[in-house]
Amino acid sequence: MTRLLSIALLAAATSLQAQQATPGYSPAAAARERQVEAAAIAATSAARASAHSRALSAEAHVAGTPAQARTRDYVIARMREMGLETEVRHYRVYLPHATSVHLWRVSPAARELPLAEPPVPGDSTSALWQYPTVNGSSAPGDVRGEVVYVNYGLIEDYAKLDSLGISVRGKIAVARYGRSFRGIKAREAERHGAVGLVIYSDPADDGYVRGDVYPDGPMRNEHGVQRGSVYNGDGDPSTPGLPSIENAVRIPEAQMEVPRIPVIPVSYGNAAELLRGVRGTSVPQPWQGGLPFRYHVGPGPVVARIAVTTDAATAAYKDIWDTFGIIRGSELPEQMVIVGGHRDGWGPGAADNVSGSVSVLEQARAVMDQVRAGHRPRRTLVFATWDAEEWGLVGSTEYVEDDSLRLLRGAVAYLNQDVAAQGPTFGGGGSPSLRGTVRDVARMVPDPGGQGSVYETWRRRSGVVDSAEVEMGNPGGGSDFAGFYNHLGIPIADWGFGGPGGVYHSQYDSYAWMSRFGDPGFRRHAASASVGAALLLRLANAEVLPYDYAEYARTMRGYLPALESALKAKGWDAQGIAPLRGAVDAMEQASRDFATARDAALAAGVDAARREAANQALLRVERALTRPSGLRDRTWFRNLIYASDPDNGYADMIFPGVSNAARHGDRPLAESELADLAQRFAAATAAINDARAALSPR
Repeated sequence: MTRLLSIALLAAATSLQAQQATPGYSPAAAARERQVEAAAIAATSAARASAHSRALSAEAHVAGTPAQARTRDYVIARMREMGLETEVRHYRVYLPHATSVHLWRVSPAARELPLAEPPVPGDSTSALWQYPTVNGSSAPGDVRGEVVYVNYGLIEDYAKLDSLGISVRGKIAVARYGRSFRGIKAREAERHGAVGLVIYSDPADDGYVRGDVYPDGPMRNEHGVQRGSVYNGDGDPSTPGLPSIENAVRIPEAQMEVPRIPVIPVSYGNAAELLRGVRGTSVPQPWQGGLPFRYHVGPGPVVARIAVTTDAATAAYKDIWDTFGIIRGSELPEQMVIVGGHRDGWGPGAADNVSGSVSVLEQARAVMDQVRAGHRPRRTLVFATWDAEEWGLVGSTEYVEDDSLRLLRGAVAYLNQDVAAQGPTFGGGGSPSLRGTVRDVARMVPDPGGQGSVYETWRRRSGVVDSAEVEMGNPGGGSDFAGFYNHLGIPIADWGFGGPGGVYHSQYDSYAWMSRFGDPGFRRHAASASVGAALLLRLANAEVLPYDYAEYARTMRGYLPALESALKAKGWDAQGIAPLRGAVDAMEQASRDFATARDAALAAGVDAARREAANQALLRVERALTRPSGLRDRTWFRNLIYASDPDNGYADMIFPGVSNAARHGDRPLAESELADLAQRFAAATAAINDARAALSPR
């Protein structure tokens, strides 16, 4: 079956559904919209995606390098060829680059370990320039000490070491990747007095224990290195909370929240050269990795030395560029739907994140085809690529801080494309208010494997029962949606195709790897772009914004039992849960009433002024669930529903104000946060009621 026939059959299968219910559209408008979306879905091209991927992953393109400037020029040139209005935003940010790195096993049997990733047959980019194997934002330094193995370098791992009477003070810690953001590993090593940190990818996590290694398979080989930032903040560390524009006031380096010890990533081949000779206590069994010897904690007798130099003293600040392709809305140009993905990488970056940039380009082309056919969207669409995401979400954060007032007034949603395609398994997530729309759009897109729709394959692989929906991820942190959602409360969604792989942040994340293992044929790149193009059009053309706050409230209610149990585990009575539960229940009821009023108004016909009054009220709902003063101790994070866990970095924290207070045993703060959260839900419900009132007969 051809792709066009698949799309035609899916469009026919959803036509009745379109007539029955497409939230935010009258029946006639829904039928027209589905036709436009189906045409956009059909317009994405696997061949073009492959060509874009080859061009953008032709070389390592680290933020702040000439190679990264070339990706800027490529994206802007392609968007101009499509006929989009374009813009480039320039920021100058604190971004020291490593200039050299060395690692020695000082004793026993002294030797310097080779750190660069060697070329592999059949992968031409693996022989090109590569960024030194230093973690981004590592401090420079020349340090030595006995080696101590710290497992994943988590807070609980150091607690275990303390219970064993083992300290890393004055030592070099060796931690394996996984279970937390690498910046947390650096923070904890520094807090516990280590003079340096070595992080490696254990074969049990993404190497030969998991499958054949590159180039014979997709997993990490013994020379593969996972680079990555160890900065725990968001945005330029020299301008916290403010954009790094011309004449920006910057704090001195001594006040920046960046690591003060050298931190380097190494391959598991090199890690074995350090860990094989470590003695002392045999590790707890869960600490045993996949290297072919028994792990020990130490300290020593192995002694290591790390030497890192950077250009911090001579060229600490670098130029970065965000790019934008813009389609102005025909009726509501001040309202924006934004899709973005970061352009920078630690190597060629075919998966992370050339695949996301390619998806953004293909979405732009698919929508522009509809514009040329006479279907200009009602709202403005913005197609963004961000710079320096890999260094701490820098480019997107600077943009959000730069344009916060305009975004607060008019941003309908932000759609994120970070690793859009690197395997067969589809997944999605984001704000609960947009999850239903993502699922509905996925029903329209043919599965790249020819097994019905993306949604149908998603359901089969998820193994959910008929009465349940597929599980979707929460917007905790770790990608470019953070500024939009965590900082400003703008609804977000993300999606993509994932799968097993071991080339993350290495020189081997290349076009050759992608063509053989990640997405042979580049059909999933095209499918991810099809989802995005339809989702952009759905949000841009809606007569009434299709947020689902009934699903939002149901999702919130599902979190309350765990929150109540956590408070009771502290010996607290958790009386504040009752007002919060009542506020969530009221939100769900108001949302149901609004949906009824919306559907009736759209079926009967409602004038543009009343629709826009309702839309303006809807734009306030999730903004109401933020607090301008931010979270206690993390003021940049204003969203009170989801945030990244400060002790993990990747994991999400639900109701972070309350949860963090409970974690630290602060009962008065927990009670205050519960009361404030209930009030925020009441304000969100009031906005929903205002939207209903705007649409109700007068």
